[in-house]
Amino acid sequence: MECLDSELLRTFIAVTNAGSVTEGAAQIHRSQSATSLQIKRLESIIGRAVFERHGRGVVLTEAGRQLLPVAHEVTDRLDGALRDLSQRPVSGKLRLGVPDDHGRSNLTRIIATFMRAHPQVELDVTCALSAGFPEALSKGRLDMAVYEVEHPAAKEEVIYEDPTCWVASDHADFSSADPLPVALFDHACWWRDAAIESLKASSKAHRVVFSSQSVAGVVAAVEAGVAVGLMGRSSLRPGLSVAPASFGFGRTPTSKIVLATGTVQNPELTDAMKLAIRAAF
Repeated sequence: MECLDSELLRTFIAVTNAGSVTEGAAQIHRSQSATSLQIKRLESIIGRAVFERHGRGVVLTEAGRQLLPVAHEVTDRLDGALRDLSQRPVSGKLRLGVPDDHGRSNLTRIIATFMRAHPQVELDVTCALSAGFPEALSKGRLDMAVYEVEHPAAKEEVIYEDPTCWVASDHADFSSADPLPVALFDHACWWRDAAIESLKASSKAHRVVFSSQSVAGVVAAVEAGVAVGLMGRSSLRPGLSVAPASFGFGRTPTSKIVLATGTVQNPELTDAMKLAIRAAF
């Protein structure tokens, strides 16, 4: 039985992050032909395609989506083992931004994983609305941040994908509501634009009755039964269900949770935190 090689997994990750074979090849300093051969080798070993062509780039197949977290885990573990065995202890200060809606449970895992391995590091964590994180990175107020986008930029590493959907409380009946009450994110968030575009495709009249900067606020309004709201599937919990197709909502996007860095002052420290964040998500 053939085995998966870590170099094949690294190539797979690079092409996934870049969204194309050509740009992925540049990231790992290989030729496009060599990178294509590695992807074909990977697909031959697992017996399934991991990418499908999409315009000038590639997107993950179902097999690719299943393989991606495994590839990250394997390569992260290997990198971590090499670091622990060959390098001196990491120290310094790191300013990290984590979105409040994904922050509590993931932040606990990040801190636990990172601080056990690197007790000499001082962490300065900002857990807030993530819309301002890209600017904070560019202006040097943060060293690293996790935030959500609809379309990732070249320097934003996708670490988690969360399909969005319209959600209602199991205890509320909006079938005869006219207009339909909706809860939206405020104007600083691209989710609001996505929700409005989806609402425009529905023949049902609607009225915004609640706005919030955070997922917690929208979830609270939906749970209270006062409105339907656009949420990530990861936010579904007992008592909440995807709104029925009879409402006629238009297509909603998949939110991409990305990891990005500012000007890197301490590469060892930055790389170590990347491992912890990937593992947490």
